Amino acid sequence: MLALDHIIVAAKEPKTAALAFASKNHIKTIEGGKHEKWGTYNHLAYFANNCYIEWLGIFNQRLANQSENPLIQQLILALDNSEEGPIQFALRTENMTSFIKHFDTAMTPYIGPTDGHRKKPNGMDLTWQMLFPQPKKYFPFLIQWGNSMNVPDDKQLINKQNITNIATTLPVNEFKALYQHRIQANHFQLANTNLQFEEEKKLMFSISE
Repeated sequence: MLALDHIIVAAKEPKTAALAFASKNHIKTIEGGKHEKWGTYNHLAYFANNCYIEWLGIFNQRLANQSENPLIQQLILALDNSEEGPIQFALRTENMTSFIKHFDTAMTPYIGPTDGHRKKPNGMDLTWQMLFPQPKKYFPFLIQWGNSMNVPDDKQLINKQNITNIATTLPVNEFKALYQHRIQANHFQLANTNLQFEEEKKLMFSISE
C-alpha cells in the first residue's frame, strides 16, 4: 500500500522557512544536506507517522538549471515565480517495478527511475529512486528508498505530531488510474495519512497530535 513519504515545500531560504514553520507549529526541524548533482539543499521536519516535510531550495542555479529531474524543474519554476510553499509530495512504495509495468501497459509516459543521493550531516550516504508519471499535471512522484529510509539518527528529533491530511487539486479519476487505488467520496486513505481531493485549493496539509 502506498504511503506518504514527504511533502516538498519550495523555499528560497529553506532553513529560514523551516524555522518559521517550526515556531508557529511547535515542532523540531533539522538540517538535511545537499544534492550535489542537482544544486539543491534542504531542511527537514520528521513526524510520528513515518513521513516528513522537506523545505527545498537551490544553492547552485547552474546545476539546478542543467538537471533533468522533474522535481528540480518544478522547484525552479515555482521559485522563479516567487511561489514559495508546498508544491509537491512523494508517495512511498516498496515495489516500484510494479508501477513501471503498470505505466508501460497503460502507455502512461514517465521519467525514471531516477537515482537520488545525498550525504547526511553525519557523513552517511542516503540513496533512493524516483519515478515520475508524466500526464498533463504535476502528479506525486513515487519513491523507493535504498540502503535505509530517510529518518534521523536521533529519534528525539521525530516530532510527536502526525501529518494527518493532504488536500490536493489533482483530478480524482486520473489519480485513481495512475496509482491503482480505490477512492471513495473524494478521499484516499494512504497507509499513514488521508489524501483529500479539493477543487479550489492549492496543495495544503495539516498536522496534529
